[in-house]
Amino acid sequence: MGLIWSIIIGALAGFLGSKIFSGAGKGLLLNLIIGIVGGFIGGWIFGLLGIGGGSMLWQLVSATVGAIVLLWIISLIKK
Repeated sequence: MGLIWSIIIGALAGFLGSKIFSGAGKGLLLNLIIGIVGGFIGGWIFGLLGIGGGSMLWQLVSATVGAIVLLWIISLIKK
């Protein structure tokens, strides 16, 4: 059941991150990939800052922040 929730949170975080960063979703598969990679990035960033939590809401926030950072890095590379 944990894997299913991770996929759902990743897809939602990718969607939210792409909506916040660019104003449009990127499609289900790309949102899922962005959200999962964003989850790793967000967990790493918040781990460095020494803040964190274990709830699903915290995981969603962390993955969304990571997705925004990922999209920002991608936009820098594209330019």
